[in-house]
Amino acid sequence: MLLNSILFVFAFIFGCTAEHETSMLPEAYVDAAQRSTHTNNWAVLVDASRFWFNYRHVANVLSIYRSVKRLGIPDSQIILMIADDMACNARNPRPGQVYNNANQHINVYGDDVEVDYRGYEVTVENFVRLLTGRTQNGTARSKKLLSDAGSNVLIYLTGHGGDGFLKFQDSEEITSQELADGIQQMWEKKRYNELFFMVDTCQAASLYEKFTSPNVLAVASSLVGEDSLSHHVDPSIGVYMIDRYTYYALEFLEKVQPFSKRTIGEFLQVCPKRVCISTVGVRKDLYRRDPHKVPITDFFGAIRPTRVSTDRINVTLANEEDFINDFASVRPKKQFKIVMEPQFTAEILK
Repeated sequence: MLLNSILFVFAFIFGCTAEHETSMLPEAYVDAAQRSTHTNNWAVLVDASRFWFNYRHVANVLSIYRSVKRLGIPDSQIILMIADDMACNARNPRPGQVYNNANQHINVYGDDVEVDYRGYEVTVENFVRLLTGRTQNGTARSKKLLSDAGSNVLIYLTGHGGDGFLKFQDSEEITSQELADGIQQMWEKKRYNELFFMVDTCQAASLYEKFTSPNVLAVASSLVGEDSLSHHVDPSIGVYMIDRYTYYALEFLEKVQPFSKRTIGEFLQVCPKRVCISTVGVRKDLYRRDPHKVPITDFFGAIRPTRVSTDRINVTLANEEDFINDFASVRPKKQFKIVMEPQFTAEILK
């Protein structure tokens, strides 16, 4: 009993001291700790399903693709994995086009979509190899995630899932443990600075439950035991156009401009239960920064702060005069002459 009391007092004193020390940290230090240290951005966007009735999943991933590309991430740093069987499907009344809204305002397939893995290339093996950098010999550079320790990586997954798994094209599954292992390997191999994991599927939160790697922020469209629902149907094609969570996420992203001050913290609240019907899950215990102080473009864009100056800037060497004097004092080397030998028979015989 006495030992427990001593431990309680010690814990109380230590906690108060730690809290006091934290409150005394300089404001500039706290602000610096909240700023990103990343140098580049990558996005891995995956539609894990196929077949015409899963039209909405292609619309989901192409909508996110369009958003990150508009905000500055180039195609060379976007890995897009889709079945690619919707735009030219025989049941599509608008060949070569995919829409995320029945009003057909935006063709998200567009003219400049670069699909890196299509059809039966969208497999669990290829996805894990991509994350861990263990692509097979002969894999094109455009199919590799060439991220490094300075990369902020966005991973977006959509398809059909369950408690602890996500189906890939109705033929195989990736488990939450395999995902956690893949991201852990990414961390150990210095393949990311911070990672934002976003998944829109049924029981989506189960996919991030086993994560233990640092600097990972995750959001899921539904909790364990919940379905992730579709938004609306286009009667002209007879299928759902987009899922609810991605619809409202896209609605938020469409209002974001390259130099917007909108934050990831705001983005995590885009789909309350009254509109999503499912409960959005968020995991931020592995993430060191306050999401409300993280610009949305830290993951969905590739924007760098730049200062434009109209003043004259002195770019001369610090010891320019010494450099010139040293160069002048060097003795000139012996002159040499270049002789061009004739290359044609007529010239040689002269």
